[in-house]
Amino acid sequence: MESAQGGHRRASGAIASFARFVLCGGGVGIASSFAVAALASWTPWVLANALTTAVSTLLATELHARFTFGAGGRATGRQHAQSAGSAAGAYAVTCVAIVVLRQLVATPGPVLEQVVYLSATGLAGVARFAVLRLVVFARSRSDAAGPANCGSGGADTAGAARSVHPATTRGVTSTDRATLCRAA
Repeated sequence: MESAQGGHRRASGAIASFARFVLCGGGVGIASSFAVAALASWTPWVLANALTTAVSTLLATELHARFTFGAGGRATGRQHAQSAGSAAGAYAVTCVAIVVLRQLVATPGPVLEQVVYLSATGLAGVARFAVLRLVVFARSRSDAAGPANCGSGGADTAGAARSVHPATTRGVTSTDRATLCRAA
């Protein structure tokens, strides 16, 4: 029963994280699409996309660290570097999509380019969500072990204390553990 509840919490946590990801990342993505179009009017599209990707990745990584994945603070340098790696993949996907569009349509209009760009960005975004959630903003093993024991409501305090490093549980009451579990 506890594992079913833990699985449900993880699933609902993933859904909530994905909703926040779509809100934060999608907002930045839509703003980026306008920035790419504006920059592409006076610079090559590939360069406009690269500049926009770099700036939007910095902004989105901060938003994801603070809101999407519940890190609660600023993104670390490591998280920015890992996020940049996943953004490089997204950049490649959007570039390939526009190259294919221009091979299929001699002079695509700005609306068609936006549709293709945003569609490619959305597909790449789903992959980025997985990378960000599972790698970049993944909780440490001790953090992940804590919520697994939360289903007991604090009744198995000895088991909960054994599941994490002893130094992290000194002076923590079962009420504190229950509060932390609900927050996780």
